[in-house]
Amino acid sequence: MENKTARLTVLIDPGRKAAFEKLCHSQEMTPSQVMRRLIREYLEEHGVRLVQSPTRKRSAR
Repeated sequence: MENKTARLTVLIDPGRKAAFEKLCHSQEMTPSQVMRRLIREYLEEHGVRLVQSPTRKRSAR
C-alpha cells in the first residue's frame, strides 16, 4: 500500500452508491479498497507506470 494518501471525491447517484456499498460489504471489502483496486487495474491496463518515491530510511533505536 502507498505511504501517503490523497482524497478523490466521486459524485454518483444515491442508489448506485448504496448498491456499491452493499456489494463491497458482501465481499468483505471497503469501498475504498475496491476503488483503489479498480484505479490500479485501470492504470495497468493503459500502460501507466507510477514512479515509486524512495522509501525513507528508518533510524535505528
